[in-house]
Amino acid sequence: MPVFRVQLDSDRTTARKVMELHLAGRVHRVSVDAAREEVWRCGRTPAADPVFVGVSNGVPVRLLYDVQVCLDTEGGNRRGSRPV
Repeated sequence: MPVFRVQLDSDRTTARKVMELHLAGRVHRVSVDAAREEVWRCGRTPAADPVFVGVSNGVPVRLLYDVQVCLDTEGGNRRGSRPV
């Protein structure tokens, strides 16, 4: 299944919190939902929950998520829509 990399702008405090939650085996629901919405916004259909893969070192700090996406969708397909 193809993977879509999502980069979400963040601040250092939030990035630290997300990393601590990840290391504790928990998820930061707000950023996971934002990653899923970004996949939808880019016209892809998520096939699984976003997986946190790390934090960028740049400015602004970015949260990095990998999201498996379905192949059978075309650009612009939104929830509940089917390609014709």
